[in-house]
Amino acid sequence: MTQDRNTPSLPTINDIARVAQVSLATVDRVLNARPGVREKTVKKVNQAIEDLGYVRDAAAASLARGRIYNFVFILPAGSNEFLTSLETEIKQLSKGLRHERTRLSFIRVAAFDPVALAEAIGAIDSQEVDGVAIFGPETPSVRDSIAHLKSNGVTVVSLVADIPSSDRDHYVGVDNIAAGRTAAQLLGRFVGSANCKILVLTGSMLARDHLERRLGFDEIMARDFPHLEVMPSLEGRDDPDLIEKLLPSVMSENKGVAGIYSSAAGNEGLLRVLRATPRISKPTIIAHELTPLSCEALNHGLFDAVISQDSGHLVRSAVRIMRAKSDRMPINIAQERIRIDIYLKENMPP
Repeated sequence: MTQDRNTPSLPTINDIARVAQVSLATVDRVLNARPGVREKTVKKVNQAIEDLGYVRDAAAASLARGRIYNFVFILPAGSNEFLTSLETEIKQLSKGLRHERTRLSFIRVAAFDPVALAEAIGAIDSQEVDGVAIFGPETPSVRDSIAHLKSNGVTVVSLVADIPSSDRDHYVGVDNIAAGRTAAQLLGRFVGSANCKILVLTGSMLARDHLERRLGFDEIMARDFPHLEVMPSLEGRDDPDLIEKLLPSVMSENKGVAGIYSSAAGNEGLLRVLRATPRISKPTIIAHELTPLSCEALNHGLFDAVISQDSGHLVRSAVRIMRAKSDRMPINIAQERIRIDIYLKENMPP
C-alpha cells in the first residue's frame, strides 16, 4: 500500500537534527537521556521535537539498542493471601514478558519496618535496575532512599500504599480514602439504625493505606451514621496469631459490637475468631481483598462484603508505568486507574 502524496510523512530524528541544527549523535543522546550535552542544546532538541510533533517508537528503539528492562518489586514479608497473589502475578507476568525483553523480580522486607525498607531500597543497584515498585511505609528514611534512587535515574512507583511526600514517579493502587468511605457506607447500611459499636481492625496506623482507609471510614460514619460508636483501631500488624489473641478480649470488654471493618490483611486471624463465635452473635463484617480465604468467608456468610483491588492489574500497571517512565513516554492515566471493587456472596467470580 503506497502512501498518498498529500499525506505528510512522520517526522524522523533526521528532521529533529535539521531543525535543531545539531548532529544525529546529539539527538540520540538527548532522546536517551545520556550525559555530555549542554543544557542549551538539550532545550533546542526538545523544542524541535515538540515543534515537529515527533513521537518516539520506544519499543523499536529499545530493541535496536538490545536493551533489557529490569524492574524490581519490594513487598512486605508475610503470608497473607493478598501478598501471595501479588507475588504470583509478578511471576506469571515475568514469564509473559520475556519476549519483550523485560525482567521482573521481587524481594520481601519485614512489614511495617521503615529501616529495613530503606536499607532494601538503598541496596538496589541503579546500574542494573530500571525501575522499582515499593509497597511500604512512608517515613523520612524511605523518602531519602527513594530520592537517592531517583537521582541515579531509576523510576520509582509506590504500590498499594502511596508515598506522596517522596520523589516517586507514580502511585499504583486504589484511592484508599474512598475505599474507607465505601466500607463505612456498606457497614452503616448493613448494621441499621440500632445504637451499637463498630470495631476497626487495622494492620498499623503508621501504614498510609491503613491510615487513609480509617480517615475515609470515620468521615462517612460521622456524617451518615452518627448513632454508631466507632471504637479506636485495633492494630493487628497483619499477624493472624496476634489478631486471634487480641480480638476476643476486645469483643468481651465491649458488648454491643455489631460491626467490624477489617481494613488490612488480618483476615485469617479474624476468621478463626468468627468460627468460634456463635452465629447468632456474629457481627457484620466488611473486609479487604478478594482471595480464596475471603471468597470462602463470603460463601459461608462469615463476611458480608469484601472491598478489593485487582492484584493482576496492580502488577501490570506498575510495569507499564515503569516502562513508560524509563522510555520518557506518556502514561495512559485511564488505563492505569485501579478500581475499587465490591464483592458480595452473590457476585463472586467463578
